[in-house]
Amino acid sequence: MHALIIVDIQEDFCEGGALAVTGGAQTAALITEYINQCGQKFDVIATTRDWHIDPGPHFDDNPDFEETWPIHCVAGTSGAELHENLDAELIDAEFLKGQYNDGYSGFDGVLGEPDLIRNQEGMAGPYGATAAAAAATDDGSTTLDGWLRDHDIENITVVGIATDHCVRATALDAADAGYEVKVVTNLTVGVSETGTDDAFEEMEDAGVLLSDWPGAKAFTG
Repeated sequence: MHALIIVDIQEDFCEGGALAVTGGAQTAALITEYINQCGQKFDVIATTRDWHIDPGPHFDDNPDFEETWPIHCVAGTSGAELHENLDAELIDAEFLKGQYNDGYSGFDGVLGEPDLIRNQEGMAGPYGATAAAAAATDDGSTTLDGWLRDHDIENITVVGIATDHCVRATALDAADAGYEVKVVTNLTVGVSETGTDDAFEEMEDAGVLLSDWPGAKAFTG
């Protein structure tokens, strides 16, 4: 059984967002096209979202853009939404991560319902997260690893943002957990060229297969 994991295709990580990665919006559109053309080979499709409530030192007023970052993807805000170029109707499940930590890996995430309307009122954190957004997960929420094993997944393909951070962490954790892992390199985009190259090398060393999708070239012209 084979799963597609789409990492953090969110408004704040695409052009115009609080922590934009150049090429993010195009990557979102390419992933939608990839699923439309190749989605039949996946038994399940899941996405991750940064869903920060109070992530501690992950947010900093003077970020180094390596371990500390500007405020982004606060739970329940527009920046935490999936980018409009990613067709959400193609997704079977969403995993929310980083509520109270940096949450780079999708394997830190738990199954959530971020778009469900709730009646909780008030704020849940210092950065604008609402109580309703915080209630998108609970203490009994299934982890990504648990959900994948419930679906008898053995093979994982990873795409998304950013290659040198959350894609890297998710792919490495997947390999460490015993899955056969592939990253489609031209369906990811990184913060820096050097960081992306280093991430690809580290993933390969961990046994992750790197490939590209030939259809991306035709789609982008």
